[in-house]
Amino acid sequence: MIIYPTSQFKKSYRRLPNGIKKKAEIKDRLFRNNSFNPVLRTHKLKGRLTNYWSYSVDKNYRVLFRFINRNEVIYFNIGTHDVYK
Repeated sequence: MIIYPTSQFKKSYRRLPNGIKKKAEIKDRLFRNNSFNPVLRTHKLKGRLTNYWSYSVDKNYRVLFRFINRNEVIYFNIGTHDVYK
């Protein structure tokens, strides 16, 4: 899986606490192997974010992304539920 992080994602990632960064790295590896691994709780969003997906880093943090195709994904943001705003 090829991941294309946006500048917003990179900026948000840099601001995360170190513990969350480590969890995000672990979840990213899982995502690259199987984007629908049950541990990730990957789900399609609704409403104004209907073209986006999200997976869980932990109970508070999420990665907001979009599939380009089966093997390519754009990471738009990472953070708490505020990433949906």
